[in-house]
Amino acid sequence: MGWSAKDIPDQTGRVAVVTGANSGIGFHTACELARRGARVLLACRSERRGQEAATRMRAEAPGARVAFRRLDLGDLASVRAFAADLCDEDRLDLLINNANTRAARSASVEGGGGRRAGVMALPYARTADGFETQFGVNHLGHFALTGLLLPKLLATPDARVVTVSSGMHALANIDPGDLNSERRYRRWIAYGRSKTANLLFVHELARLLAAAGSPLVVAASHPGYADTNLQTAGPAMEGRRLAARLAKAANRVVAQPPSGGALPTLYAATAPGVAPDDFYGPHWPGLRGSPAKSWRASWTLNDAAAERLWAASEQLTGVRYEGLGAASA
Repeated sequence: MGWSAKDIPDQTGRVAVVTGANSGIGFHTACELARRGARVLLACRSERRGQEAATRMRAEAPGARVAFRRLDLGDLASVRAFAADLCDEDRLDLLINNANTRAARSASVEGGGGRRAGVMALPYARTADGFETQFGVNHLGHFALTGLLLPKLLATPDARVVTVSSGMHALANIDPGDLNSERRYRRWIAYGRSKTANLLFVHELARLLAAAGSPLVVAASHPGYADTNLQTAGPAMEGRRLAARLAKAANRVVAQPPSGGALPTLYAATAPGVAPDDFYGPHWPGLRGSPAKSWRASWTLNDAAAERLWAASEQLTGVRYEGLGAASA
């Protein structure tokens, strides 16, 4: 038997933020943390879906301390407002950067049970700030959020940050000359690049924290192949019914449940021995099963590429990481 949710250490007294916690992997991540005693803030774009998720969690885990907080990672003003709203928190033990690309503002994509689905491999669209949607939400939104919450994380003993990437990062390295895919947009390549950006972000933040002598642990995870609406929402948006049906069929045959997909994130967030820049996923063969160290493409460990992406991300978001001293200069 491998590591399971039953092995999560007691989280009583800890405060966690989980982005995209209203459905799928984010829902199960937040629910298990709450079940173990953490107070969990559900950072979601929709108040209705966030409140519905909180109600479901309280039903599944009686006594769960969960609360909705609005966050739209595709709008930097919303990210700043969310971070400012957390000023009333005296600690932040866990930041789980889980949310995946949301639908474009003009689209309406509903997951099962009327819940808005996360989506990947979108048609070309832009965020409120003009960034290509997958890069803007998956990377830049979480880059800005983590930077704005960093002082609180640094001030909390044994805090961790976990960013959810994907095995699909292997599709493509980032293109530093075309981060917003303006020259050519290929949806799957753009998705892979955004997930590579997640890993480069973790790699560089771990380096900066080490240089500053900080014990804050930043790690990454991926869910393998989990049965969520992530695979089907993109085709549904475009009316590609056959592609949506094929994705649903593959989910039934190959995928593990969302609760299983959440385990690598929960492991990275709570298990002893997790080191900075670790990357966890399902052990068999990177698709399903209990958490284990995951393979990652060599380009996600490239120091120069990570530094370039970091500098570009600071410029694009206007967020500079306070509290790292000379290391971030």
